[in-house]
Amino acid sequence: MNDETKMSAEDFRQIAAQIELEVGKVIVGQKELIRNTLVTLLAKGNALLEGVPGLGKTMLIRTLAEAIDCKFSRIQFTPDLMPADIVGTNLIVENDEGRREFRFEPGPIFANLVLADEINRATPKTQSAMLEAMQEHSVTVSKTTHRLPEPFFVLATQNPLEMEGTYPLPEAQLDRFLFKIDVAFPTVQELVEIADRTTDVENPHAEKAADEATILHMQQLARGVPIAPHVTEYAAKLLRSTHPDGADALGIVKEFVHVGGSPRGMQAMILGGKIYALLDGRYNVAFDDIRNAAIPALRHRLLLNFEAQAEGISSDEIITNLLEMVQPEPL
Repeated sequence: MNDETKMSAEDFRQIAAQIELEVGKVIVGQKELIRNTLVTLLAKGNALLEGVPGLGKTMLIRTLAEAIDCKFSRIQFTPDLMPADIVGTNLIVENDEGRREFRFEPGPIFANLVLADEINRATPKTQSAMLEAMQEHSVTVSKTTHRLPEPFFVLATQNPLEMEGTYPLPEAQLDRFLFKIDVAFPTVQELVEIADRTTDVENPHAEKAADEATILHMQQLARGVPIAPHVTEYAAKLLRSTHPDGADALGIVKEFVHVGGSPRGMQAMILGGKIYALLDGRYNVAFDDIRNAAIPALRHRLLLNFEAQAEGISSDEIITNLLEMVQPEPL
């Protein structure tokens, strides 16, 4: 699709469906994971994946890169990883005239789709460099700013089981991820299919379903989806209901939530809702689109207190309760 071609909502839906289909040729099951990852990409956000090792997180982002014909890069985070190992550094080289000069050598962050594997194993200094690149879509080395390629999407992972030797992301940095996506463990039937696909002579692979320009068009179209004021107000009410200090705070929030979600949570629900609407063939946002985006948009933005941890209450449970209790205003 060239720059002169105007994309329609139906084009968007068909291309997105084809991307999901191609990724599904490699990734068994995990339809919600594939969809939420694609939604985050099309919303120009970044995603945080949490799941035990071996569930195909690396394969997912690599396959998505194949399906949209974009450059893929993987960064394995370790305690000794330095910011320069991610963003790049200046090297002293000789030019054609034999003179020495500085030349910037880009790091692995210079890709369209970047897998930040086990981001909580790096030091806060390295995490900050990564998160700055995610936020600004650029890196600064020796006072020179270098733009990152577009589209630019980071899929960061963390292991929920092993906490030894890790540096948990602070709440302010977690807030920079549009969605947090939990990776479910496969069913027995899915495990059998995984074994069949990965132990055969030929491994399946994804065909090209889009390219960089198409993804940029899709991102632009998604931003333009209209949302009615009462739907925006519903997203605001949902976000406000996560705060325990509100005059109308619900009991479950007062009891188990220490800090509620930030305004970025509402932005994530609205952007996610716009893309869910397009994926459903609609060019307007409905209440259900906001509800579909609420859990991945808010689960990492709620800071629970000790009582919630002691009783095993998760942020997902609290958000699910809020979705049942907080209703939109009748027109």
